[in-house]
Amino acid sequence: MHRILVINPGSTSTKIAIYEDATSIFVESIDHTPEDLKEYETIASQYDMRKNLILKVVEKHGIKIESLTAVVARGGLLPPVKAGAYEVNDDMVWQLTYLPQNEHASNLGAIIADSIAKNINIPAYIYDPVTVDELEPIARITGLPGIERKGMGHNLNMRAAAMKYAGEVDKPYKELSLIVVHLGGGITMSLHHGGRMIDMISDDEGPFSPERAGGLPAFQVIKMATSNNEDYNSMMKKVRTQGGLMGYFGVNDSRIVLGKAEQGDEKASLICEAMAHNVAKNIGKLAVVVSGAIDAIILTGGIAYSEQFTNWIKDRVEFISKVVVLPGENEMEALALGALRVLNGEEKANVFKKQM
Repeated sequence: MHRILVINPGSTSTKIAIYEDATSIFVESIDHTPEDLKEYETIASQYDMRKNLILKVVEKHGIKIESLTAVVARGGLLPPVKAGAYEVNDDMVWQLTYLPQNEHASNLGAIIADSIAKNINIPAYIYDPVTVDELEPIARITGLPGIERKGMGHNLNMRAAAMKYAGEVDKPYKELSLIVVHLGGGITMSLHHGGRMIDMISDDEGPFSPERAGGLPAFQVIKMATSNNEDYNSMMKKVRTQGGLMGYFGVNDSRIVLGKAEQGDEKASLICEAMAHNVAKNIGKLAVVVSGAIDAIILTGGIAYSEQFTNWIKDRVEFISKVVVLPGENEMEALALGALRVLNGEEKANVFKKQM
């Protein structure tokens, strides 16, 4: 039997689980409020805080760290990689520490997993990291030479949702064309066709979300970025953590704002429906890639628990294909099962090499 610690750091929470083979022993989420995080200038400075919280939760559940056989974490913002498992190595830790593609809490996953695993001499893995990139060449082209589109999104949860749906309809994943939308602190979506994510809309070019500003009018962004003493870090903070619902309402918890909308707050209703409107428009963008031949549109992630929000999307996109709501995230199970396949010899872990 394998006992696997699963670590999933997100922008507003750290999720922890213990699996014994494919069976969940416990899953727990530690919420991080803006007040909790405001003392930390960078994501990297949250390392000790998050690691200590993880160890305390494991101890609280009566699990001895020495009893673990592997640790698996949500992959961070590495350079583009292929789908599947990677064993955490020194190159990966260096990349996520000093030269990640962008700042995000998921960068801490592999670093914390590596630290815990090394102390007890067991392997640490990541699975389907955020930067899995399977885009077709035509999908990479933009209107400005030197800038390419990248496959960067909530790949773990989106692939897990796609495979879960394939199992429910008893069809091979490779034979389906699916649009999967992850509705979380950031909103990303992907087009699954022929067993690959051939196109994707990342959280910097698509809908705004609880924290992200999403795709913005470029001319206005350029003007803002070159005035008012703005620099790279201040602009990134605006669009990554101070945009979306956070920008309009000062909170990044969609449940609070959607609750206001349901109670008749006109501003909350307008902004939340606008967020759904943006999701729907971007679903339409992906649908045209395969000439509208979509088997299903899958809505997943935490915001998918809101019937009002998913109905706003459904009303706009059901003409394309049926809409399936799989609320919440399958990320913890997907991580555990991915690591288990490696431990059982059913899948081989890839080797990551740092890129300068």
